[in-house]
Formats: sequence, C-alpha cells, structure tokens
Amino acid sequence: MSLDSSNLGRELDCIRATRPLIHHITNYVVMNETANATLALGALPVMAHAAEEVEEMVALAGSLVLNIGTLFPELVKSMILAGKEANRRNVPVVLDPVGAGATSLRTRSALRILDEVQVSIIRANAAEAATLAGAQAEIRGVESIGIEGNLEEFCADLARERKCTVAITGPVDTVSDGKRLARVFNGHPLLRAVTGTGCMCTTTVAGFAAVSPDPWAAAVGGLVTFGIAGEIAAAHSGERRPGTFHVELYNALAEVSADHITDLARFETTEA
Repeated sequence: MSLDSSNLGRELDCIRATRPLIHHITNYVVMNETANATLALGALPVMAHAAEEVEEMVALAGSLVLNIGTLFPELVKSMILAGKEANRRNVPVVLDPVGAGATSLRTRSALRILDEVQVSIIRANAAEAATLAGAQAEIRGVESIGIEGNLEEFCADLARERKCTVAITGPVDTVSDGKRLARVFNGHPLLRAVTGTGCMCTTTVAGFAAVSPDPWAAAVGGLVTFGIAGEIAAAHSGERRPGTFHVELYNALAEVSADHITDLARFETTEA
C-alpha cells in the first residue's frame, strides 16, 4: 500500500493556490502561533469562537479545527454547533483533544464532541488518543508520559470505532483510518521544546484536509510537511536554541515546498 510523496507536494501547492479558510475554535495560549502557522503554510486563519457566529463562519471555511486546550463549557457548545454545521456542509473537522485524560472535564468534552460531531481527523498525542480509545495512559498537564498497549493497534481501533482518521504524533507519527496505517519519521526533537507546536501541527493537517478528498492522506501530508519544516528550522537555528527555532519554524513552513516533500519525506505505509 503506497502513498506517493509527489501527490502530497501537489496538495501543498493546492493550499497555496487556493488559500482555503481554516476556521479555528482553539486555545488561547497559542492562538497567535496557530494563526501565523496557517498563514505561513499558505492558508487563511480565522479564530471565531462565539456561538452566535460559528455556524456562519464555518460555512465559509475549507476545514474546521476544534482544539480544547483552554477549555470551558461554553466553548464546547460553540464547537458542537460549528461541528454539526461543518458536517451538514461536508467541511472536514479536525479535533485536537488537548489534555484528554488529564481531567474528567477534558475527557468528557472530547468524547462528547466525538459523539455529536462526525470528526474527519483526530490529531493527538499518544496519551490523549489512548484515553479516547479507552486504554490506560498517563498524561501530565497536556504532555503524554506513557501508555499501556500497542500504539498502532489502538490507533487503528479508535479510527474504526469513530469512523475517522487518527493521527498520533510522537518520535514516530502514526496515522490510521482503520484500514491503512502510515508511520511518519520526519520531525526534530526541538519541536517538543516550544509551546504550541502540536497545535501548529494540527492546523497544518487541517490545511491539507481543506484540499484533499482523503483524510488519511491529508493527515500524512500535514505531518510530513510539519516534520520537514521542523528539520529545516533546526538546521537554521542550531540544536539548542528553542527561541530561535520558534521563529525559524514559521520561516520553514513558508519555505517548505513540493520539491522538499518529494526529496525529504520519510514515511512508510502498510495495512492496519
């Protein structure tokens, strides 16, 4: 089972040619970072949270990001309203269940969204995904500490259960739609040294989801692109300079091209 890196490159070119609007209902800690990452990728960001406008806004969007990083109950209401409207309009929904498993509110909210909205892609760390799959996991704040069981198996199981693509980021990223599985090897350790890179990764995936008819390929394309950007940023900033890396990551997202993806993509695919 193969996925051609040149196709991923063409989807990146499509993002830049069409500039889809990515509607974020997202966390306040890194809202500026995700907006800048969206622009650097070549798409257009909007951060619209009020329940009174989210349905109108998502009608204009190429994809919808739901990120529970700074969670409160009113925000979940907005997310569900927007998600249901996105479903009616066939707008892909990308869920980032930040900190699911850390508190009951976060876990309940993420599961409620999954119960009431048909999500296209879940982009999570290992502990968050394990929690949603009903497996045992340890999460401290929003950081994955450890899981019990086989990550690839519960990635595929969660994808089948929720009828979506699940993208689990870590030292090796794992992506499954329940039938296909990809391992993405692109990335750099400095991505774990800067707040918000997970959220920036999610918006990169959402950019690909806005132009791709295949959520699994979109997730792989987003993770490959963001991972390559991390590698380019580290080469420009040095190995132990997270502040410089943060700035260079925006530059790298703008710099990464279809040729970079063709030449530098490191992933493999198999059956789930």
